[in-house]
Amino acid sequence: MKRLFGFTATLVLTLALCIPAHAKDTIALVVSTLNNPFFVALKDGAVTKANEMGIELIVLDSQNDPSKELANVEDLTVRGVKAILINPTDSDAVSNAIRMINNANIPVITLDRGATRGKVASHIASDNVAGGKMAGDYMANLLGKGAKVIQIEGLAGTSAARDRGEGFAQAVKANDFKLLASQPADFDRTKGLNVMENLLAAQPDVQGVFAQNDEMALGAVQAVKSADKKVVIVGFDGTKDGMAAVKRGDMAATIAQQPALIGSLGVETAGKILKGEKVEANIPVPLKVVK
Repeated sequence: MKRLFGFTATLVLTLALCIPAHAKDTIALVVSTLNNPFFVALKDGAVTKANEMGIELIVLDSQNDPSKELANVEDLTVRGVKAILINPTDSDAVSNAIRMINNANIPVITLDRGATRGKVASHIASDNVAGGKMAGDYMANLLGKGAKVIQIEGLAGTSAARDRGEGFAQAVKANDFKLLASQPADFDRTKGLNVMENLLAAQPDVQGVFAQNDEMALGAVQAVKSADKKVVIVGFDGTKDGMAAVKRGDMAATIAQQPALIGSLGVETAGKILKGEKVEANIPVPLKVVK
């Protein structure tokens, strides 16, 4: 019997050593896509903060697919993570994932893009409506009232695309712009190039372009250069490539977000929730015009 107790004690100790030291502090980040420098920077900010806080962070890529996003969330609820940070692929479609997280009694925080339904502990993002208006107003400073402009929209269904479009619409009205066209390119550089090529052919008199992210703006830059035209292009996000294009003079400006800070604040907010602290329902991240 003595030997049996000794064996049992050894087994318990061995099992205890196999349990990760920070298992109770494991949280997850579900990103819409890691095929975009903005969201890579957001992920990097989250990873850095998690390392600083001694929190284990699981990162999953939804590849811009709501069904993949839902599968990622299902996996995380089974694994029993303590909190989930989610950057939605689509603000409506993510509601199913949010509902699943709510049913598992796991706190959820949305980053950059919101969710139209479901219980969210906190939403961390820039004021995209204000940013869209900032872009249009800056364009007006360069082109004056009544300019002929085009908008290249982001991924339909995302709160970022909707809100940036709403802000730019306010600027169009305030500055008496003539909006020649507004077409989506899904936040993608190649699609931005193709859309801009078609719009240049259809609207050769365009003076200014607002692209709802820097990737599409950089595609528009390429199209404008190929057509040997001069067009004022304003992007959004303040990515490394976007700001480099502004410095070169290829883009007039970008509305700079701070994606790494969004990711960092997400982890920090999750840490507060795990400690039982109250958190703000909305945490704004400042924007600025980089010109």
